[in-house]
Amino acid sequence: MTEPTAPAPITANATDAGARSAPRWMAPTLVGAALLSAVSAWTAWQTHHRTQTLEQELVRRQQDSQAEVLEAKVAARQAQELSRDAAARASLLEARVAEVALQRSQVEELIRSVNLSRDESVVAEIEAALRVASQQTTLTGSAEPMILALTSAQERLDRVQLPGLENVKRAVGKDLDRLRGTRVADLAVLSGRLDDAIRLIDEVPLLNTPSDTRAAASAPPGRSAQPRTQEQATPGDAAASSTPTAPSDGTWSDQAWQWSRQWARAAWHETRGLIRLSRIEHPESMLVAPEESFFLRENLKLRLLNARLALLSRQTPTALNDLRQVQSTLPRYFDMRSGKAQRLTQLIQDTSTQAQKTAVPRPDDTLAALAAVGGLR
Repeated sequence: MTEPTAPAPITANATDAGARSAPRWMAPTLVGAALLSAVSAWTAWQTHHRTQTLEQELVRRQQDSQAEVLEAKVAARQAQELSRDAAARASLLEARVAEVALQRSQVEELIRSVNLSRDESVVAEIEAALRVASQQTTLTGSAEPMILALTSAQERLDRVQLPGLENVKRAVGKDLDRLRGTRVADLAVLSGRLDDAIRLIDEVPLLNTPSDTRAAASAPPGRSAQPRTQEQATPGDAAASSTPTAPSDGTWSDQAWQWSRQWARAAWHETRGLIRLSRIEHPESMLVAPEESFFLRENLKLRLLNARLALLSRQTPTALNDLRQVQSTLPRYFDMRSGKAQRLTQLIQDTSTQAQKTAVPRPDDTLAALAAVGGLR
């Protein structure tokens, strides 16, 4: 019964044998693996911790940025409101500045007008008087207003005796001499001449008028009423004077022969009067009908009336144009050999010549001297 306990030593020996057979590197490997696992766990924990920290930081920064955006929007809105207020205040200030500048200019002008010196007031009054005289001269067409204004200015400058106005005094004297030497036509005289020309239009004979009528119209007024002599009598007068009369003696055949001869002569004279030969230089004048001649005369009258109105309204070029048209029309339709036509032409020519002298010279030297004195002061 003692033999069953024998297997125990065998087991112990087997364990010792297995222990002896295990390699020695197993333990460091296990220790290294454990250390590596610990380091990996620590690293993973650190990474997770940092990730959480970064997420929290990002969330915080996002919240901060959103808050800053809201604050920026509020600040921008406030800035816009402030800019509007500033623009309104700036416009109000500009309006006030403009008002103040206007008031300042008015005050300066008032001070300047109050503080005008004696020579400046003289210059201003002389210039104003010359302006008014120039307007009166333009309206009346006479140089008298300008001459009176310059004479008054010269007397005032002589009375004041200011050394700074010597140039003005010389300019006034020069303009005064030029105005006194200027010959200006009288518009009333020119208007009367045009009225005479208008009246003569109806009396001037046309070129298509018969020669005896034109001769009567062209005859001098003193000889038009005198009886014609026997030498000046026309064949018509002779034929009229040779009317058949009963002879005192002779046979009936002689009397018949004499009567037939006289009547034949009268018929021949009347037949010759129906035909008239003349040289036509202007065919359009010979084709003017009686009613057309009336309108021709009226048209010339209207031309002369327009020239008269233009002279009275100081429109000299217009008046000269109308007068030239009348002068060019007269030789085409009217008999220029008649005395009335020559008188009409002379009236129009004289009016055209004198109408060019209606312009009164301006006192440019005096005005320039006054402007120079005003600019220096």
